[in-house]
Amino acid sequence: MIYLGRFVVISVLLFSSGTFAFSQFQLSEAPGKNTEKSPIIKEETIQTFRIRKIYIHGNRKTKEAFIAREIPFKSGEEYPLPVLVKKFEDAHRQLMNTTLFLEVSVVIKSIEEYNLDILVELKERWYLFPIPFFKFVDRNFNQWLIEQNAKLDRVNYGLKVLYNNTSGNNDKLNVWIMNGYTKQISVSYDRLYFDRKMKWGLNTAFVLGKNREINYNTLYNKQQFYKDTNNYVRSFFRANAELTYRRAIRTRHRFGIAYTSDNVTDTIISLNPSYFENGRHKIVFPELYYTMNYADVDYIPFPLKGYMAEISLSKKGFNSAMDIWQLHLKSFASWRIANKTFFGLKASGIVKLPFKQPYYNQRLLGYNDFFMQGYEYFVVDGVAGGYLKSSITREVLNFNIHAKRKNKEDLFRIPFRVYAKVYGNAGYMYHPSPGANSLNNKMLYSGGLGIDIITHYDFTLKLEWSFNQLGQNDIYLHKKTYF
Repeated sequence: MIYLGRFVVISVLLFSSGTFAFSQFQLSEAPGKNTEKSPIIKEETIQTFRIRKIYIHGNRKTKEAFIAREIPFKSGEEYPLPVLVKKFEDAHRQLMNTTLFLEVSVVIKSIEEYNLDILVELKERWYLFPIPFFKFVDRNFNQWLIEQNAKLDRVNYGLKVLYNNTSGNNDKLNVWIMNGYTKQISVSYDRLYFDRKMKWGLNTAFVLGKNREINYNTLYNKQQFYKDTNNYVRSFFRANAELTYRRAIRTRHRFGIAYTSDNVTDTIISLNPSYFENGRHKIVFPELYYTMNYADVDYIPFPLKGYMAEISLSKKGFNSAMDIWQLHLKSFASWRIANKTFFGLKASGIVKLPFKQPYYNQRLLGYNDFFMQGYEYFVVDGVAGGYLKSSITREVLNFNIHAKRKNKEDLFRIPFRVYAKVYGNAGYMYHPSPGANSLNNKMLYSGGLGIDIITHYDFTLKLEWSFNQLGQNDIYLHKKTYF
């Protein structure tokens, strides 16, 4: 029986294709890559295998304790072979989803009877990025290029220092020094764990800035701006601190407190007396919030299979100057429906209470990641709303660009994956007093087709040809995946 068990393991090592994924090539495949099922092993042949030791190689910066936290098995544990197959897959997926590594390989290093030594081989990313930046301030590229004629006075420029994996625990230190449209300095630090059991983390940030131009109102579902070339019309400050709790692998809880100060000139209040509550030109308020994130997908930066969800509840202010409860729900699910083809659903909804809110609290569709394709040129304010998005995505290209030295390993390898897609959106945004904004309080629809390109360090470029119910269509460019 001992020899039979060893024969089974060796056979799977030699002949399995992808699901067991014990070779480095298979485990380093792109997310969503189609794989066949492992060989079927009859119940009576299943033996229990003991994990004797786990070797971790390639982690020059990342702490071994953090890596072990992401691996769903430990030394001394015993599993039947089918369970071990699944554990290896989960280990690979979870380590890749930390976004710390370019490549991950989980293999059997050695086998002695029913005792296994496991090797986790890693190739780390580059973590420190002190780089200049140049970015338009408008909500998307099309709005800046078409509606704002690519004006250079509507861009921010400066220096950003992104230091990921700062201490080797997947912590992040970001420093932004910004000039141009917005003069701003911001610093943030996010650490997943600070306790020995690796469950509690900490996140702190502050931002200080001012603007010469401000979006003071919305008319005909278009943002209205006021600019003073000689003076600043808005100044702001925000600081927050939060505790995070991650007991298991897939779920993270955030408990936070924040302080915000926002000040505009009297000119802005004269243009829109409802910008703040009761015609104020300055508000100062605390905020309490809770957020829960869940992710069980093949690859978080560009998920093709699995489920994600987020629940966020916040309370801003406790007096007449600022009083709002906000609930934001997001969900995502995607399934493989054919070879290299996936069907995805996204849903998102926001409710703000009470419904009577100043303009400052009415931003809804078209801001941040709450948007519908085909409505990039519009915003829809409101106090409640949601949308449902569906898509069918198919991988059409998957290749690498290599540069090699003679008789040596690669100098670098740049992966490219290209996906074609079709999509449809439906949504509804409620506003108790929409005025001249005609897109409120009605069903909104849009759809289209596009190409997604994913390359090194999860850079994503989306080229989309979208249609909306107003009879409009255009080609839009986005550069990230929005959950």
